[in-house]
Amino acid sequence: MADFPLRLTSADYARVMPLAAGQVRVEGIALDLVLGRDGSWPLRAQMLSRALSDPDVQGGEGSMGQHVRRVAAGDRSHVALPVFLLRGFLHRDLYVRKGGAVRTPADLAGRKVGMYSWFASGSIWYRQAQADMGVPVDQVEWVIGDIETAAPADPAGLPAHARPAPAGRAVADLLAAGEIDAMWSPPRPRLYHPLNGPIVRLLPDFRPVERDYWDRFRFWPAMHLLIVRRAAWEAHPRMGRALVDAFNASDAQCEASQLGFPVATPWLEAELEETGLLMGQGYGRHGVEANRAMLDLFCATAFELGLTARRVTVEEYFAEYLAAGGV
Repeated sequence: MADFPLRLTSADYARVMPLAAGQVRVEGIALDLVLGRDGSWPLRAQMLSRALSDPDVQGGEGSMGQHVRRVAAGDRSHVALPVFLLRGFLHRDLYVRKGGAVRTPADLAGRKVGMYSWFASGSIWYRQAQADMGVPVDQVEWVIGDIETAAPADPAGLPAHARPAPAGRAVADLLAAGEIDAMWSPPRPRLYHPLNGPIVRLLPDFRPVERDYWDRFRFWPAMHLLIVRRAAWEAHPRMGRALVDAFNASDAQCEASQLGFPVATPWLEAELEETGLLMGQGYGRHGVEANRAMLDLFCATAFELGLTARRVTVEEYFAEYLAAGGV
């Protein structure tokens, strides 16, 4: 029997390259990965959009935040697989104006804080991290808009303590001008420079803070996962476990390559050793059970923020995958 053809989108993450190059195979599936390039954030957004609606693909990289809202609303048009394509610790993404009034996380209380989206996966984690640092969501005035462009934010669904950015203004420009006090942003803004600003990190030595987060929560937060359209899933429901296994194998091959030839940066070898001692090997492992604590907190936070009308369980989120024997 011929392998099931499956075309999926993804940004050009190093961990998917063994799969994209055919060095790792997916059992029973002829996988074609459509990749972004250059680590581009706009192309990453394009990959997410194509996964949802492009008829030339059957799914791909998707937003965890979008999917939890679909599940809560009873929309099962897409099947979520516990392949977490994008992960990242959070505290490095908190930016302030150099010389501004915000110098510690506690200074955020009562201030204006910019963010790129109210509903995106990363923004859910940012608010969880901010609350964990002692400044709950409702203690700041949120300004929502694109970080680098003047694209207007949709005011629908924003609570009383959040508003769209002014028309024609990018959030990073508002921060540089002192019109807001801080900003959470996944891409490094163009105006950022670690020494010369005008935008700098609030926590320039972010590794100790993020290590503490790991020590207390024991997970590496995920923002994007793999989604497959229902028609493709129903045509080959055995794909779930096969894809999780293959992406785990791709991760392992990527990690082995980095450890064997750690030449991407001069001191990558030291960083890899330090990370391995702290987090162990396989800290980005895919699957439901390996990520249950993270998934449970993500769903709980989405509900507490009012992004879902009810609390979605991990079993609901991955209902199809678990019913097909996934773990």
